[in-house]
Amino acid sequence: MAESVLLGAAQIRELAALLEVTPTKKLGQNFVIDPNTVSRIANEAHLNNQDVVIEIGPGLGSLTLAMLPQVAKVVAVEIDSRLATQLPITIQKFTPELSERLVVIEADAMQIKELPVKPTKLVANLPYNISVPVVLYLLEQFPSIQEVLVLVQLEVAQRMAAKPGNKIYGVPSVKLAWYGKVQLVGNVGRNVFWPAPNVDSGLVRITRINENDSTELRRKLFKVVDSAFGQRRKTLRSSLGAVFGSGAQVDLALAKAGIDSSLRGEQLDLAAFLAIAKVASD
Repeated sequence: MAESVLLGAAQIRELAALLEVTPTKKLGQNFVIDPNTVSRIANEAHLNNQDVVIEIGPGLGSLTLAMLPQVAKVVAVEIDSRLATQLPITIQKFTPELSERLVVIEADAMQIKELPVKPTKLVANLPYNISVPVVLYLLEQFPSIQEVLVLVQLEVAQRMAAKPGNKIYGVPSVKLAWYGKVQLVGNVGRNVFWPAPNVDSGLVRITRINENDSTELRRKLFKVVDSAFGQRRKTLRSSLGAVFGSGAQVDLALAKAGIDSSLRGEQLDLAAFLAIAKVASD
């Protein structure tokens, strides 16, 4: 296996200057400029030579370069045309022998319907403004993704991995749990980024468990979850009216599901939400 080439801060800034790229808040761009952090992400991703990795927002290519020697393919999805054009040039410059392993798609990740190859993993330093929606979208769109490792804002990471009874447990926590086991696997300081954000970041791993994905059950589940947390201070009897109708109808449905209607959404685990969703789908 070829050794990974890791870009340093000076090289990343030189590339950005060459392209006249300034990281923008609009695109949520914060480039990782610390080689050790890039190496850590690649190591935590549990990569192997059969993997096809989808990377969202590869930016200037530091993480892409770290992953290419370890996998069969990296499908890099980049919305910024300058970065999408430059990425193959960067790979050709630093690891020409691996350039055939790279596929670059210039697109909005939330608009992708198909890929030239089936991805097995999602590994990315995600723009803060799209982190949860893009992970949920890609897990739904590509059932072949078996593991996710994403670097996101720490507060978002904590929310993604939160458990019932925690005040930050909510919609992302339950919806991601539908797909598999969610873990916060480490913190990342703000100084490894350019520009440095005002917050720290966290690495989140999702290991897909729900292989027998029922689209209908998922749709019902997500509707129940959205309703339960739409008014999170209210009891299920009040918050689930949008799903079942009147309070009396909610009581009947929850009794059938074996759930106390005086509870709030933040007190329910995935199994309890699934029990409610199954009643809703009857």
